[in-house]
Amino acid sequence: MALKNDFQDNTAKFGGQAVTNADYMIRQENTESNARSYPRKFPFSLVRAKGSWIEDVEGNRYLDFLCGAGTLALGHNDPEINQAMIDLISNDAPLHTLDLTTPVKDRFVHTLISLLPEEMQGNVKIQFCSPSGTDATDAAIKLCKTATGRSSVIAFAGGYHGMGHGALSLTGNIGAKAKVHALMPEVNFFPYPYDYRCPFGLGGEAGVKACCNYFERMLKDPESGITKPAAVILEPIQGEGGVIPAPVEFLQTVRRVTKELGIPMIVDEIQCGVGRSGRFFAFEYADIVPDVILCSKAIGGTQPMSVVIYNKELDKWTPGAHAGTFRGNQLAMCAGTVVMNRVSQPEFLAEVRAKGDYLREKMLELKKKVSIIGDIRGKGLMSGCEFVDPKGTPDVIGSLPASGEIAALIQKKCFENKLVMEKGGRHGSVMRCLCALNVSREDLDTMISIFEKVVIEVDNEFKK
Repeated sequence: MALKNDFQDNTAKFGGQAVTNADYMIRQENTESNARSYPRKFPFSLVRAKGSWIEDVEGNRYLDFLCGAGTLALGHNDPEINQAMIDLISNDAPLHTLDLTTPVKDRFVHTLISLLPEEMQGNVKIQFCSPSGTDATDAAIKLCKTATGRSSVIAFAGGYHGMGHGALSLTGNIGAKAKVHALMPEVNFFPYPYDYRCPFGLGGEAGVKACCNYFERMLKDPESGITKPAAVILEPIQGEGGVIPAPVEFLQTVRRVTKELGIPMIVDEIQCGVGRSGRFFAFEYADIVPDVILCSKAIGGTQPMSVVIYNKELDKWTPGAHAGTFRGNQLAMCAGTVVMNRVSQPEFLAEVRAKGDYLREKMLELKKKVSIIGDIRGKGLMSGCEFVDPKGTPDVIGSLPASGEIAALIQKKCFENKLVMEKGGRHGSVMRCLCALNVSREDLDTMISIFEKVVIEVDNEFKK
């Protein structure tokens, strides 16, 4: 797909002088925080983007299977989304309204509520937060602590809920916490079902049942040492943790037990929601009704937005109990409504599921050809490919050691072949698919072709 050329000679200019990606990388290094991450993996400067394709200042075109970490549900510069935002700006509509209401906001709110399970639709409130999903996490924890009068929270190994001080305390990744002391106290981590690396060393149905049994027994055991929590928070599909879908039985067990004990259940749909899994909300696969839903990323239709949706019974807040200057982003609400209306269509979601199944089918075929892939998993267009060291010692259930080194090499070579993908999971060993939900079959096949070529090349190098 050709991208519109708005730049003379297809280059960016500094003072009339053509510059390269390397020039921009040097300038960025000199001016931006050492915490920057993506430019270290993808050393380019972008000037154009359309659909699933992006272009740098040197005219190189890349297939984008990261899409803003899943934010761009309909890819870059979708015409309908852009037109909706242009129309809003052209009408002199207010763009920044704090928490004042507008017709745009009212339409967004009622569209979102209409997409909830029927049991929730007449019984929820919505809190708009600061733009990042991490603030939605913090808001939900504050809400549940306020409503219950309790202080502890249960989270799960492998979970990711943001990088804010409170959200980070609920995140499993130890590396991210290592130098940040005195995070929010009273967070208890429980095992999350992970078939390929079962926390109980069982795998399969036995591993799932063990996680379910452990969760229930610990919360109902008066000698467990864990006080009744203010909330239980989990991702229906862990994202940064390595694309690990929670089994239906596990989600249903957590919902049943929390309901029996009067504990609010928070589902973090920030990455796996808004159609990513092939359902509008990933928790729908388990046919459960949570107490709190966290949304961000794709819900803003390319613009910054985070939202907490919660049961009215939890609404014990007083005015101003949670705020955020940019919680009234009208462009995000306008664009987000377009995304919700498009993505929620049954035929659109069916296509997401079909494309996801096709991708994993091709990845499973690739797995048979090489020695460095340990597992393929996911739902919809949220897929993970876990790389392993084939020369390592298998664990008790026969799984080989995770290899972040191989995954990093795969990522690097994919980039060199003009494919942008992110990795995650334990030791950074999982390559993840977070492409546009409306990605074409042609672009999907291009991704598969590049990925297969790279993986076979690395596998052959590893065998030498």
